[in-house]
Amino acid sequence: MIKVFKIGGNVIDNPEMLERFTAEFAAIPGPKVLVHGGGAIASKMQKELGMQPLMIGGRRVTDADTLRIVSMVYAGLTNKTVVALLQKNNCNALGLSGADGDVIRSHKRPPVFSEAAGEVVDYGFVGDVDKVDGQLLMRLIDADIVPVICAITHDGNGQLLNTNADTVAQSVATEIASLAPAELIYCFEKNGVLADPEDDNSVIAEINPESFAALKADGTVSGGMLPKLENAFKAINAGVKRVVIKHAANILTSLQTDIVG
Repeated sequence: MIKVFKIGGNVIDNPEMLERFTAEFAAIPGPKVLVHGGGAIASKMQKELGMQPLMIGGRRVTDADTLRIVSMVYAGLTNKTVVALLQKNNCNALGLSGADGDVIRSHKRPPVFSEAAGEVVDYGFVGDVDKVDGQLLMRLIDADIVPVICAITHDGNGQLLNTNADTVAQSVATEIASLAPAELIYCFEKNGVLADPEDDNSVIAEINPESFAALKADGTVSGGMLPKLENAFKAINAGVKRVVIKHAANILTSLQTDIVG
């Protein structure tokens, strides 16, 4: 089973949590892939430069200046920091953006209606994934190299695009699942999907499509959790064997939310 892990900016922005995650990730036997975001760091840098981050439905609106920042943060500092920590733990990792090796190609998202905004939103330089080169990833995996993929993709015509990292992880896991059994593990700063956001012990053990609809309707699930769960169900429906959501500091435990089709 090839395990595809995803971590977000709130993990990457916490040095202690990132140190623990990379050590535990490196210790997990078998083939694996790591996908990461870096939203918290990107937002902090935007504010330091006098820009106001704009998130709609858990997704970042990306104008040209924002694209420059997220490209530098995700594909540069964040990606290489994660790779360096994995190398420290004797895990031979290779950092990639979607443009590297043409591993992930996307198209610029057209203006679309957003339920969260209640209107049509132009997300700017945001990419929706068209294809993942699973054969390239499998060649790296077969060579005992761990791909570390950031959320910057490209359109094949020289344009970089900011792509939701949860979507990238789902797309990677789905493509790998067409070639070999795959599991998708979303890791963030909570123990799983919580019934009460203020109570870290209120982990919902299992979510199916019906319960997801109810949780979304009553507001229990909102913001950045929405694309995470939407992508989790896409992965399950596309043949990924298992999808779980758990704390990045507890990847070796069974405390988690299981997503079932």
